Amino acid sequence: MSASRTRGLIGATLVVTVLGITAACGDESGAQPAAQPSTTPTTPGTPPTATPPTPSGTPSMDCPETITAVRQAADKTVWGKGAAKSLFDPVSVTICQYDAQASGQDYATVTTKRNGKQATDLFALVNAAKPQPSKPTMCTKELGPTYVLRFTDNDRGVLSITAEAFGCRRLVAASFEGQGKPGELPAPRAVTPELVKSLGLR
Repeated sequence: MSASRTRGLIGATLVVTVLGITAACGDESGAQPAAQPSTTPTTPGTPPTATPPTPSGTPSMDCPETITAVRQAADKTVWGKGAAKSLFDPVSVTICQYDAQASGQDYATVTTKRNGKQATDLFALVNAAKPQPSKPTMCTKELGPTYVLRFTDNDRGVLSITAEAFGCRRLVAASFEGQGKPGELPAPRAVTPELVKSLGLR
């Protein structure tokens, strides 16, 4: 066999070998075979964390409580107990109004003050409502504001009364703070239309 023929056979063998390797490993264009597993480890995506809503309102000396604290105090009220008419003698009142949709750590969004006769007139409306012996069981589903009426007397005593302008329309004395002499706290009762109308005035 001549040297040139031997070189030809060796060359042909090399071509066949190269083509066989290329067929097994993919073409030379750089494209990966379809079933190639990824070598980069993947971490499963984590669900987005829910951002808590920004509380409405701001705490203040006049209206320091969240709506949750206001509702908890109202829920603890003992129905059928208390004075039919409160002897408290207010000289001013701060009205803290909470939004109808208020929840959680929301504070009052509207604060108004009344002095002198306006305060005593508002307290008279609270006293005029007839006490109820038991907690209301039939309540409407409409939404409305919750009010906290913080009456203050000459001795700096503060009588807080919660008035709900929706649902069961509870009107309850939540607390008394300070050195004044409130007498017996007023018994729980229902908010009257006259009181709701007065509270809605700006």
